[in-house]
Amino acid sequence: MAIQSARIRLLDEAPPREKADFVLYLMQQSMRADFNPALELAVEEANRLGLPVLVCFGLLDGANGFPEANARHYAFLLQGLVDAAAGLRKRGIAFHLRRATPAEVAIDLSAKAALLVLDRGYLAIQRRWYDTIVQDARCRIVQVEGDVVVPLETASPKHEYAARTLRPKLHKLWDAYLEPLKPRRVDHPAPELTVRGGLDVSDPDKLLAELTLDTAVGPVRRFRGGTSEARKRLDRFLAEGFGGYGAGRNKPEAGAASHMSPYLHFGQISPVEIALAIRASKSGDRDDRSAYLEELIVRRELAMNHVFRTEGYDDYARAVPEWARKTLAEHADDPRPHLYTEKVLAEGGTHDHYWNVAMREMRETGYMHNQLRMYWGKKILEWSPSPEEGFARTLRLNNRYFLDGRDANSFTNVAWVYGLHDRPWQTRKIFGSVRYQSENSLRKFDAKAYERAVIQLCEAEQA
Repeated sequence: MAIQSARIRLLDEAPPREKADFVLYLMQQSMRADFNPALELAVEEANRLGLPVLVCFGLLDGANGFPEANARHYAFLLQGLVDAAAGLRKRGIAFHLRRATPAEVAIDLSAKAALLVLDRGYLAIQRRWYDTIVQDARCRIVQVEGDVVVPLETASPKHEYAARTLRPKLHKLWDAYLEPLKPRRVDHPAPELTVRGGLDVSDPDKLLAELTLDTAVGPVRRFRGGTSEARKRLDRFLAEGFGGYGAGRNKPEAGAASHMSPYLHFGQISPVEIALAIRASKSGDRDDRSAYLEELIVRRELAMNHVFRTEGYDDYARAVPEWARKTLAEHADDPRPHLYTEKVLAEGGTHDHYWNVAMREMRETGYMHNQLRMYWGKKILEWSPSPEEGFARTLRLNNRYFLDGRDANSFTNVAWVYGLHDRPWQTRKIFGSVRYQSENSLRKFDAKAYERAVIQLCEAEQA
């Protein structure tokens, strides 16, 4: 199956360099060795030019580290890179890991490349890397969009107001992009191709210990990174948890969660691959498939649309819609029966027992069920001295403890707590007309069963 043309953008039209050692692919967003259209395009070009493929990755740490990333995130990332490197080697493709920004490693190695292939993310830091590469790399540059189902500009030319405005556009388009992607044969294998300055990725724990990182939030046992692990989890979900997903997805104790979000965040599995598996599954019915694809495609790609179309998506004044900021400002001086410091919130020391349980799951295992994430965020708004401070706290806690933090979904979901992609509701104290969520929402599921599950998960982390 050919790579859809809408996924491909030519960022520098220079012809391929005639005297070159390889075709270079900067693996930055799509950290996987197959079902990766950027990689497959690099292989196609290398085969056409009679060259091997070199895949590179820039590893940030210290003062230049990825913003808000810590040892928890890096452990998962490095586990995924081990898996990706093994998959590349098996295909005859070399992998080079260097301590540098992605832009620095790509620009340096592009001097010997016939052309440079990029994948695509939508966060501001990623877009700055692409801009630097286009400015400083002196070669042909092709970018391939492979971590959404429908390419972003194809789906919509503007910032979408809500899921209801993007949904029909995606439904109309997505069949054309839900196609399998077979790995191309590598005609000129060179898995041992080496360049200077590379890091040994064979021992992720050793490499993690050598990096300068925030280690206060450590790795978790609950999730291990890598495409192989993502596929095992997906297969298990389809066999055991997908049947009844439509009815059970909002019940944290029901086990109806695929836990794909960390793997999607790090690009260790393709959303197209997941969607095809969901469509082909015999264990779920039409409602289950519809509910899952709504989360995977509509909601996730609405988040991509938001961060791409919003300058300052991490800033309250620019990410939250005007109507919501206005009503929250009008109620900023309302009495708040409970006010907590960020430290107390992080430690799960509030008066709300089940909020504390959810915070414990997040803090100790790197995950929280989506239903509880909404409640968790609304309560931080309620318990903070101002909506601005609540927004900042929610984002900091989200990005610090969640494995899938610092994602387009993270920035969008935090802004949703404050009114993004929503409408005015009944006016209340503190919230104004921003949607409110009370403790009564906990009655929609078996909270005690959820607590028992969290205790077991946290005990496993300490074993």
